[in-house]
Amino acid sequence: MVIPREAGRITYSTEVKNLKKRSSFSDIQRAILIGSVLGDGHLETDQYRASYRARFAQSVKQKDYLLWKYNHLKDFVSSKPRLHQASRSILFSTISHPEISELAEVFYREKIKILPENISEFVSNPVVLAVWFMDDGNAIIRNNKTCGYHLNTQSFTKNENENISAVFKDIYGIENLLEKNHGKYRLRIMKKLSRDKFREIIKEHILDSMKYKLG
Repeated sequence: MVIPREAGRITYSTEVKNLKKRSSFSDIQRAILIGSVLGDGHLETDQYRASYRARFAQSVKQKDYLLWKYNHLKDFVSSKPRLHQASRSILFSTISHPEISELAEVFYREKIKILPENISEFVSNPVVLAVWFMDDGNAIIRNNKTCGYHLNTQSFTKNENENISAVFKDIYGIENLLEKNHGKYRLRIMKKLSRDKFREIIKEHILDSMKYKLG
């Protein structure tokens, strides 16, 4: 129940929001946040430009995936997902939170998303990698067979892609190449041992509704 605003008082909803801001994200919540930031998620300042919140959007076809994120993060969300008719997408935002502001300092430079130098510290978590793949990955299908995977990292610079390429090799032993795509770069995993290893690392964290991406 929301207590009406009165002089000298704050609303119950404001008290709850402030309490949530003092709470910490669990390991799985943080992993989903980071994987989404690497993928389709965005961090943005609140209306007062004082701190950051996370914003999530997926097409209606991927409703189950969006709701999976919401169900994990709803402790930090003040309103349920809503349909955006024009784009036929479903979206929700978290409340602003100090830990999200900390992530913004790492993953943004002058409002542009970047891959930080210490990206290895984040993608060493298979859940982060799986969420990133569910957001931005796809199977490479040839002659009705899965022969590799893309991680569509075209929004990042060539140097940033080279960094994540090296991290994949160093942390997981996954051989990969940078592939040029419309003047940008993305990761391609083609060698059988590497693509099998990549699939094995993330498959238990891939939602049933998103397993089509594994081929």
